[in-house]
Amino acid sequence: MSAADHRALIVRFYDALGRRDAAVMAACYARDATFRDPVFGQLDAADAAAMWRMLCARGKDLKIATTGIHADAEGGRAHVQASYSYGPTARPVVNEIDAAFRFRRGLIVEHVDQFDLRRWARQALGLSGRVLAFTPLLGPTVRRQANGALASWRRREQAE
Repeated sequence: MSAADHRALIVRFYDALGRRDAAVMAACYARDATFRDPVFGQLDAADAAAMWRMLCARGKDLKIATTGIHADAEGGRAHVQASYSYGPTARPVVNEIDAAFRFRRGLIVEHVDQFDLRRWARQALGLSGRVLAFTPLLGPTVRRQANGALASWRRREQAE
């Protein structure tokens, strides 16, 4: 696949996120793809698809702005600004994400999002996030909660 095809894939992926269309997002991944970020850690393709379904369903006010999209025959990158309300208290979050991709046969085989977890926690979790941000417990605590929410989401999907 060409650089232009891979760039179009990144655009399609983030356009779908902006529309909260998790099915289109999941279709951009290879069956053996992986996703990794500071909140969820490493996920396989099935868990990543479930994560996007959960985030899209919950992100009623999600706004996505994507810049700096670059791709070549093997990989790509983009900068994403995700703005949304988080949790039951609807705390406003503006998350600045640097995304990196590897491609195979026109699909995403590896997707890594990097962002400042401390900054995210201060916005999303309020006082508890500000306190946790100064401890080594931040990453493990956030991942445990995020993966617990994802597991609950998947159980609810399977029960439907």
